[in-house]
Amino acid sequence: MQARKERRSTVLSAGAELAVFEYGPPPAHGVPTLLLVHGYPDDHQLFLPAIAELAVTHHVIAYDTRNAGMSSVKEPPGDFTLNTLVNDLFAVLASTGAANVHLIGHDWGSIQGWAAVQDPRASGVISRFTSISGPDLGHFLRWMRSRAGNLRGWPQLVAQLLRSSYIAAFQVPLLPEAAWRLFLTRLYENAAGRRVNDNPIRGLALYRSNRFPSGKVKAPTPVGVPVTVVVPLKDPFLSPHLTAGLRSWVTDLTVIPVDGGHWWPATHHKELAGLLRAS
Repeated sequence: MQARKERRSTVLSAGAELAVFEYGPPPAHGVPTLLLVHGYPDDHQLFLPAIAELAVTHHVIAYDTRNAGMSSVKEPPGDFTLNTLVNDLFAVLASTGAANVHLIGHDWGSIQGWAAVQDPRASGVISRFTSISGPDLGHFLRWMRSRAGNLRGWPQLVAQLLRSSYIAAFQVPLLPEAAWRLFLTRLYENAAGRRVNDNPIRGLALYRSNRFPSGKVKAPTPVGVPVTVVVPLKDPFLSPHLTAGLRSWVTDLTVIPVDGGHWWPATHHKELAGLLRAS
């Protein structure tokens, strides 16, 4: 099927070689463009079922983030700080010549997306953002601190701390790597029905390079583009309450609860495709 034919290129960005994949019709007037950014421990293959649906009518761009999938870094593990990840995202957009892009991010891809839409380079390039299971890191910290300062918020805070406990485990040297090699990768691949190979080990640097600051958290940059936050209600890692407070700095916000888990984009790809076609 022509719409599903893959066009691959490589983009160089800050010590990384990023594998970029395009599908569907090339950029043209009247052809909407989507940029899909995956999270941990996946690569662009997470979105392939949805891409097969969308590429009939959309120009679709996906890429393996640095050191995931077919992407690589010159000196592993490389620079995984959020600023560098956002630079990668804009490097991919520049290489494809895309404009008025609907950005869709899942997990760490969504975290990058939140930072991207607050970046001045987004103006005229990113026209819409859909976030799935990945909060803005500054908002996440502000949300946690607001609950910590109010007894009524403690139940939500404790529940989210339990959901996030794996992040502390990922900081331990060598142990997470051993767990992924011994059994976690096999369990994940069997449950997900797709290969992740050594992505889980290569991507641990995401958590080790982006620790939460202990001081004052800077105020968010107001976001003017339309933002849709998809909230899988069965997500074991993120509380649905995390959307509270977004309207104070996101002008055009839509929150859509869905019946699914953290990997909703893969398990409910037809729903994702339908949502993106309608936006």
